[in-house]
Amino acid sequence: MLKITILLFAYCGYAGQDAAAQARNLSLHRLFEDYYKESLQLDPITATFSGDHRYDDQLANDGAAPYLKQKEQSDKKYLGLLSEYNRASLNTADRISFDVLKDMLEMDLEKMNYHPEYLPINQFSSLPLLIGQLGSGNSAQPFQTVKDYNNWIKRIAAFSTWTDTTIANMKKGMAIGMVLPKALVLKMIPQMEDLAGKDTAKNILFLPLNKIPAAIQGSDRERIKHDLLQALITQLLPAYQRLADFLKNDYLQHAADAAGLSAVTNGAELYKYYVRYFTTTHRSPEEIYETGLKEVARITAAIEQQKVQSGFKGSLQEFFVFLRTDRRFMPFKTPEQVLNAYRQIYDKITPHLHTILSLTPKSKFEIRRVEAFREASQNGPSYTIGAIDGSRPGIFYVPIPDATKINVTFMGMEATFIHEAIPGHHYQISLQQENTTLPTFRRQINYSAFTEGWAMYCESFGKQLGCYNDMAQQIGALNNEIHRAIRLVLDVGIHTGKMTREAAIAYMLQHESISEEEAVTSVERYMAMPGQALSYKTGQLEIFRLRDKYQQLLGPRFNIVSFHDALLAQGDMPLNVLEHYLDDWAAAQQ
Repeated sequence: MLKITILLFAYCGYAGQDAAAQARNLSLHRLFEDYYKESLQLDPITATFSGDHRYDDQLANDGAAPYLKQKEQSDKKYLGLLSEYNRASLNTADRISFDVLKDMLEMDLEKMNYHPEYLPINQFSSLPLLIGQLGSGNSAQPFQTVKDYNNWIKRIAAFSTWTDTTIANMKKGMAIGMVLPKALVLKMIPQMEDLAGKDTAKNILFLPLNKIPAAIQGSDRERIKHDLLQALITQLLPAYQRLADFLKNDYLQHAADAAGLSAVTNGAELYKYYVRYFTTTHRSPEEIYETGLKEVARITAAIEQQKVQSGFKGSLQEFFVFLRTDRRFMPFKTPEQVLNAYRQIYDKITPHLHTILSLTPKSKFEIRRVEAFREASQNGPSYTIGAIDGSRPGIFYVPIPDATKINVTFMGMEATFIHEAIPGHHYQISLQQENTTLPTFRRQINYSAFTEGWAMYCESFGKQLGCYNDMAQQIGALNNEIHRAIRLVLDVGIHTGKMTREAAIAYMLQHESISEEEAVTSVERYMAMPGQALSYKTGQLEIFRLRDKYQQLLGPRFNIVSFHDALLAQGDMPLNVLEHYLDDWAAAQQ
């Protein structure tokens, strides 16, 4: 009954509309679909990951001047088309989609002013790493038919062109002082060298060559073997080698000594943009920094309380060392044991999920170990979205470079699974993808503050989901939360010049149970992806605020399951749009 109620609420705006208004809404939906189709043509990699394989042979040269001009013209065209509609006359669902598309287009256009193409790659998230995943044959790029292999060979050629454009753009950045920090460049060089390796037994890019399906026989099989090997040897591996050589022999000498954007040309304005982009708010970096300090103090007090309850007699810093080093918190001997521990968490929470949500996605879900070439740069498990058509499952990836060093308190294994997998990212993203009442462009994930905010908010339901029943997992949950609160301090601190890389690492070591190696990886992630780390706590705190608001407004009519279902019913959106939508939802409950 609840699902039906939400559906009716979402579309109640259509009732009573005249024929002209309905026609306008239909034309608006055609605009949405036209935008989506054009966006996939401009971004073939996203199409591949979405399960749309029409463009698997293509790769956008997204740093080239002709592409940037085409993207600008497309954005302006759709902004102009949107302006022809009266937003106030739209129903709830269409108004949300109108606001979302307008926000996306305006933010896209603004970003072009700051020349992000001069900083196109980093050690954490970049197209070269994505191509490595696709080229392994274990990701979204299919390798089942002759056409699939031909598509990949063409995409390899396009990546070679992309590489040359990227190097040229990074040289432009060097010329104006818009460069990455040295510490990040040093991490990227071995990544590129690994992917340039010619050892067919070690380089994952050779896997599709060694796993040609049995259904491909005869001359086709021989031709594919020959053509793919040639493409790898003469194009793909040399492209990675060019990147490695450029980074090592040229770019490194010009890279920044400072950690953050404030030290590079246009950096201060670019950071303010990233803050707005990732938080979907107009809060200043200083406001966010102060919120971070308050949250760190609050959660530190909760950890102190746990320390006292555990009977530990030393200082908080000594307690952190104890949690990091005591072997009882590192029970694993093999990678399979780590993966099985996460499978057991999945089994534990499943019977309790109905207490917080009535919605359940249809998408399949898997737990996998991270690929070797990515493992060293990952500082914890992560989620990779499934295909929008359900052909590829959502995947909870676990890095296990050394199983004997996996610490259940640092990892906060239960809280991490709730956040990254179920009911966090997998539920929210899958429900959004499966919601065919949304325009197709909105079935994709666009807003980190909503997506990460929901996932972190879910961590607060650990007890209700049958978790957090021992000290290790309770401490782990608090450690996860303070880790995200610390991000508000460090991200702003690093990119406004308040903190050096070393000061940020020291701050992490002082305020959470974390190894120095993990602190370094975390800080360098914030250096590489300005503003992204702000989305977690910002989104979580906003959802808490909205929940409190509607609890007070609705009193006994407030139902937590209904609230959560409504929260996810219309997909992700900017936080200010979310509040307007939930205000309408709350009014309907009254």
